[in-house]
Amino acid sequence: MTGMEDRIVSLRAQQIIDCKCRPAIEVEVRAQSGALGRGAAPTGTSVGMHEAHVLRDGDPSTYNGLSVHKAVAKAMDVLAPALKGMNVFDQRSIDETMIALDGTPEKKVLGGNTIYSVSIAAFRAAADSLRIPLYAHIAGADVQTVPVPCFNVINGGHYEHLTQSFNEFLIVPYGTDSVDFAIEMAVAVFQKLATVLTEHLGHKPQVASSYGYAAPSDDPELILTLMQRAIDACGYTGKIAFALDCASSEMYDRKTGTYLLKSKRVTSNELIGYAKTLTQKFDLVFIEDLLDENDWEGHQKAVQALDRTIVLGDDLTVTNIQFLKRAYELKAVDGFILKPNQVGTITEAFDAYHFAKDHNMLAVPSGRSGGVVDDVVMDFSVGLQVPLQKNGAPRSGERIEKLNFLMRANAASPGCRLYDISNLVKF
Repeated sequence: MTGMEDRIVSLRAQQIIDCKCRPAIEVEVRAQSGALGRGAAPTGTSVGMHEAHVLRDGDPSTYNGLSVHKAVAKAMDVLAPALKGMNVFDQRSIDETMIALDGTPEKKVLGGNTIYSVSIAAFRAAADSLRIPLYAHIAGADVQTVPVPCFNVINGGHYEHLTQSFNEFLIVPYGTDSVDFAIEMAVAVFQKLATVLTEHLGHKPQVASSYGYAAPSDDPELILTLMQRAIDACGYTGKIAFALDCASSEMYDRKTGTYLLKSKRVTSNELIGYAKTLTQKFDLVFIEDLLDENDWEGHQKAVQALDRTIVLGDDLTVTNIQFLKRAYELKAVDGFILKPNQVGTITEAFDAYHFAKDHNMLAVPSGRSGGVVDDVVMDFSVGLQVPLQKNGAPRSGERIEKLNFLMRANAASPGCRLYDISNLVKF
């Protein structure tokens, strides 16, 4: 987009709340032409130790210490004067100015949430200046595909009577070229799963914190079997596959170097062996964060052992080009989860994406559990025309909005279809 110019005339920030009713910073950038961009940084529930810092007030008397008035002040007092007069079409200069003003690797001074919210707002102002959707600005042309949405339908974690060590059990409705039908299949299976789980448990399943159903068992194989039952009952056998996000850093014990699995402690090799048996019984598109975020050797072994699925890093790679380069050199993953807020600017997220693309690594954009309705990750997913995208469970407004976004973008783009992942999957 060289040669275009529309300069920032004002930047305004305020505190809003995210879908989990936690405070977030929202920023508005206005340009000379009257173009307006708004951005708010989401936050995750499972957060990697290498992610950009989320600046919060820490005052227990308001929102349990989660308020972001300090971040708002940094945006207004530090970033607004520094960015005034900058060209919204020069995203790299805007982001690099903020990175330099902060001066720390984790963006601890100004806050990754502050910088990222400004970064999104400027990016959106550029698209608004052109009077086109942001995804079209990213694509630079009409989009030909929208990604296959992946739905987190059963949520692991600690419950009253059990701990399911795998964090997310996902369905991937890939056996169609229509995004509308893919979403319809996922919604039908999600609703049928309530019946299947009720029959299994003898009572209605709980709703988990990420809006999927609470895990009914500590046994991942049983959960996948129940999910398959729901798929078969809907008549979608062979059209819907699975994926897992293990988030194993949450269940890793550094002292013993072991992981929790089915109420027992297991080694990294045993966990990889167990995952392999799952991939032989079920069609798994990908397995994410099978091992701890610092277990590079374990990830290398997983890539070699798991030949029927794609091994993705999230906490391992944190959308950071340095970690991605290391993962590529070590052959530690086949791809990564693209969460721009992990690294804290649009530019750095694009750099990570382009590195991955140039080195045949898969990028899977994902929302965060503490999301906002207009998550910029949707524009990334559609604009970059990636194969897959993580959407959460088809329940709660901001997740439903992501699905409507895909259907709208598809309808607005002539000849657009659901991405065909048949050449990508390994089963």
